[in-house]
Amino acid sequence: MSSATALSIPKLTAPSTAGVVPRLDGVSDQRLADAFQSAREIARARARNFYYGLRLTPEPRRSAVFAIYAWMRFGDDRVDDTRDLADKRRELDSFRAATESILAADPATSAPDSPMWLALAATLRSYPIDHTHIRAMIDGLEEDIDHAGYESIEDLERYCYRVASTVGLVCVSIWGFRAGVTIAQCRDATALSERRGKAFQLTNILRDFAEDFDAEHARVYLPRQILESHRLTAADLRAWREPSRCEALVMELATRAKGHYAASSPLDELIDPACRSTLYAMTRIYEGLLDLIIARPDRLVRGGRIRLSSATKATIAAAAVVRGGLDWWPATTTDAGAPRRAGDGA
Repeated sequence: MSSATALSIPKLTAPSTAGVVPRLDGVSDQRLADAFQSAREIARARARNFYYGLRLTPEPRRSAVFAIYAWMRFGDDRVDDTRDLADKRRELDSFRAATESILAADPATSAPDSPMWLALAATLRSYPIDHTHIRAMIDGLEEDIDHAGYESIEDLERYCYRVASTVGLVCVSIWGFRAGVTIAQCRDATALSERRGKAFQLTNILRDFAEDFDAEHARVYLPRQILESHRLTAADLRAWREPSRCEALVMELATRAKGHYAASSPLDELIDPACRSTLYAMTRIYEGLLDLIIARPDRLVRGGRIRLSSATKATIAAAAVVRGGLDWWPATTTDAGAPRRAGDGA
């Protein structure tokens, strides 16, 4: 490791990041541009739902967010593509060590020989990203390797923080805030970002329940306490035995996710308007997935993967662009966080 000074967190002297241009000492502009282009290509190929929202972020902040995504994708793939448990841990240790070399040393000399690492280093050096969020993301990957399920909803939400809330916190650090937002409000945005991330991850966990259960090494993220409170096992839910109990369990978790969406809605008003379209589109896409589950809870186990059509996602993205141009941002979450089933009264 280089003996150069540690990679410090840029100070948030103003809430706006609009004027930040990522740079890296010792790395040419062309080489850095190529690194960011590589990250964009990874996001375009792999980000799926996120890509529809992330691409609405203005440059150069868009490239910075893509750099974070590419780094996360790289780490996740290193672990997932390895079958042996001991090898998974070695891959994760290698990924953690490489990341620490970026955080702790001069990235121009310590970064592994990959464009992704250069893009990550430039992003971390240029934006006020707390390094604890980066480390927590890696802890989330480690938690998946050692996955043994969760006892309580609090245990599950700790995991949701590590793998999803941290992503939101990093994105907000890159997007920046609107004019007039105080430093105190910037701090408030931390709690709001945490809840929005938990809403996204709970939506993911519900959507992917059958896929995770059916995997070669089955994973069940639903807390044991909630399963037991509905007198169900994960196998019961997968087979949709006792439909009324299964539906009640799904609706309990969906209600919790809706509550996080509703409680975090003030975050949208704090974000730099130039980046608000991104957050709007991502939220509407994920909340749209949750709405499909609420309308028909048995979709968790029937009919294949729950998804919005490409046309629907494109429509949401287009609406986000229009709203951004008009600076028109009505509420995007259900009142009081209480979901309505199809056919319920208005």
